[in-house]
Amino acid sequence: MRAGLRHYFQGYTSAAPLATFRVAFGLLVLASVGRFWAKGWIAELYLKPRFFFSYYGSEWIKPLGPATYGLFGLCALCALLVALGWWYRTAAVGLFLSFTYIELMDKSTYLNHYYFVSLAAFLLMLLPAGRYFSVDAYRDPARHRHQVPRWTVDALRLLVGIVYCYAGLAKLNSDWLLQAMPLRIWLPAKNDLWLIGPLFNYPWVAYVFSWFGAFYDLTVVFFLLYRPTRPWAYATVVVFHGLTAVLFPIGMFPYVMIVAALVYFPASAHEQVLARLRSWWGRSPVAAPAERPLVYAPRTRQALLLVLGVFFAVQLLLPFRYLLYPHELFWTEEGYRFSWRVMLMEKMGQVQFKVVDGRTGRAQLVNNDEHLSVLQEKMMSTQPDMLVQFAHYLRGYYARRGVHDPKVYADAYVSLNGRLGKSFIDPTVDLAQAADDLRPKAWILPFDDEISGL
Repeated sequence: MRAGLRHYFQGYTSAAPLATFRVAFGLLVLASVGRFWAKGWIAELYLKPRFFFSYYGSEWIKPLGPATYGLFGLCALCALLVALGWWYRTAAVGLFLSFTYIELMDKSTYLNHYYFVSLAAFLLMLLPAGRYFSVDAYRDPARHRHQVPRWTVDALRLLVGIVYCYAGLAKLNSDWLLQAMPLRIWLPAKNDLWLIGPLFNYPWVAYVFSWFGAFYDLTVVFFLLYRPTRPWAYATVVVFHGLTAVLFPIGMFPYVMIVAALVYFPASAHEQVLARLRSWWGRSPVAAPAERPLVYAPRTRQALLLVLGVFFAVQLLLPFRYLLYPHELFWTEEGYRFSWRVMLMEKMGQVQFKVVDGRTGRAQLVNNDEHLSVLQEKMMSTQPDMLVQFAHYLRGYYARRGVHDPKVYADAYVSLNGRLGKSFIDPTVDLAQAADDLRPKAWILPFDDEISGL
């Protein structure tokens, strides 16, 4: 086994898959930032609200006021430079830092594909994706390398594989497989689609979509790895994610996965794509002084492999942290984020906060709209950690306005996957005194139901 591992880590492959991923990924992030800017979401989500929901441990990361536009501009510039392979290493670091900062500014905007972009950008900082088909290699042919260590390409394949496999494992639960939830709620709302829309009124269609979705996520990576099934598997990727983009408003995620799955194609396919791009641009391949592989110094290689080992260990273990919490995951969402649980819940909630003067006992109701955006209020109403954060903000807000020792209570009602709405948290608990940390929250009321599975 040691000999096999040694042989693997000493193997080389074409740098073309890294180059095509770099180009496609950079352009996709650039398009995503441009879309975000054009729709006015920067002002709506990061300038207008008075309060922002921080992630635990990153409370210092906040929107930058009008300079937030500059942050998005920097992210777009870095994405373009990554795609071009120009000042590649600096641009990759800038893309990771700027995009991750944007992602961490407000918890209410969390999406799985934002998380994936940050992880992929982190890998691109480490991988030699700028050594081939890049402006850097064109300007300095000595930097050009046609061959790179095999593990640099496989690192991207492993990341994409984790996303799919964990998304499939998350679907192995009773709501998804036995109740076809939440697709039984979502699909009938799309019954006006041409040709296929009327089918969505039938419950059996939701079951077909649910079971196929689980099968697809759990197996598509293996079909992409197997040469005879790879073209058909990728066609399924395009159809599956294309249909997802039509049916559900989940932003750029379908396109991200369509692009990411290209990394499973052999180097020859990527070479053909790059040759076509060269012909369009009228550029010839770089005339390198010598066509030699990229060889890392022993210490550099060991450091890179150590960082990648830690990175993937975290990715493999982090989704299972929900096992450390005693209550139903879908109800409490403790350990839910960063675990590739994609589109598993239809969770609706409403919450009314009450602030009580600790000296006089006088109570007043809070108008959430005065402090939060529509998206923030929607996300907060079903997520306990966000309820605590907003209560802490209200304590400070009302204390500055003369309320003595403010106490903050909340009446919250939540409906999960078509179940009747019920009280979500204990309305007698002063959330202003509740801890905002990673420990289980005892004041979440029982779910009184069971969703079995992973």
